[in-house]
Amino acid sequence: MSLRYEEIAEIMKIIDSSSCDELIVETGDVKLVVRRNGAHGASPPIERPLAASAASSAVAAPRPASPAPVAQQEKIEAGSGKLEITAPMVGTFYRAPSPDAPAFVELGSVVKKGQPLCLIEVMKLFTTINSEFDGRIVQIGAENGELVEYGRVLFVIEPA
Repeated sequence: MSLRYEEIAEIMKIIDSSSCDELIVETGDVKLVVRRNGAHGASPPIERPLAASAASSAVAAPRPASPAPVAQQEKIEAGSGKLEITAPMVGTFYRAPSPDAPAFVELGSVVKKGQPLCLIEVMKLFTTINSEFDGRIVQIGAENGELVEYGRVLFVIEPA
């Protein structure tokens, strides 16, 4: 088993948005070592196979000295009487079940407890985030396709 570029990129995004300082993943022909902010010395190389026919050969690609900046989230506060729905995990926020489908909810939508609001994807696994309250959506805290952190406010709901 080997890691695809997309999988490595997703791992890097998750690590960059977490408090984890070091991760080591080993598969049959790949060893991926990710260290943040110089944890335990200098940044190690990322090893990956050159081609399918040369699975035992690896080439080292140095990790950038500093991680890509994470988009600053706008501070969202529910305010008095309003309720928040927060991200239960780190992952990619999606407003719709598929790229060509309409969003689960829009600003001003009236929602019922248990109604789907969005999806959060982690390593190709999708989790549906449902409303915990009856009410009206007054604020949406993330853009479609944006990486969100655990605890980030995704929706502010005005109770019905």
